[in-house]
Amino acid sequence: MKKKIILIGAGGHCNSCIDVIESENKFKIAGLIDNKKKSLSKYKVIGSDKDLQKIKIKNILITVGQIKNPFIREKLFKLAKKLKFNFPKIKSPTSHVSEDSIIGPGTIIMHRAVINKSVKIGKNCIINTGAIIEHDVVIGDNSHISTGAIINGGVKIGQKSFIGSGSVIQQNIVIGNQCFINAKKFISQNIKDNSKIV
Repeated sequence: MKKKIILIGAGGHCNSCIDVIESENKFKIAGLIDNKKKSLSKYKVIGSDKDLQKIKIKNILITVGQIKNPFIREKLFKLAKKLKFNFPKIKSPTSHVSEDSIIGPGTIIMHRAVINKSVKIGKNCIINTGAIIEHDVVIGDNSHISTGAIINGGVKIGQKSFIGSGSVIQQNIVIGNQCFINAKKFISQNIKDNSKIV
């Protein structure tokens, strides 16, 4: 029997997460939490953030997207952790995740993503569709590697950072905390904390 899971956030990213969860076929989506919407796809919104303490199902995934603002996802994760929810790791069956990699709680690995050997990915991260994370990469908590991004070997990415669609990070580069890298950028130099490459 599949375990039940609650999703927090009923926007576009949630729709993509639903597809991954349904494909993985390990969890049954019992409902959504959202402050504005009433439903998404075939799933109903069963409450707002304020109702989380009443939810008896203890598996949860943060499905709010992250582009320019990582703090909403982080805030919701901390709230759910305080309320003693569990954060399963969600992996698309079309992704490749090395058995030698470490994936943090609440992280989702989406369709056709590749996670290679000796990778460490923190908690509450998004590894989006078609992203390539090469050997020995370290990605901090609450970060988002967007669609089709290529993170080459030995790269280190800090917490709450965003790497845009189609961007390429050269091997052994260090990217700090709370950095924003726009789509289709080639990064060949280290990036300091709180930097924006647009």
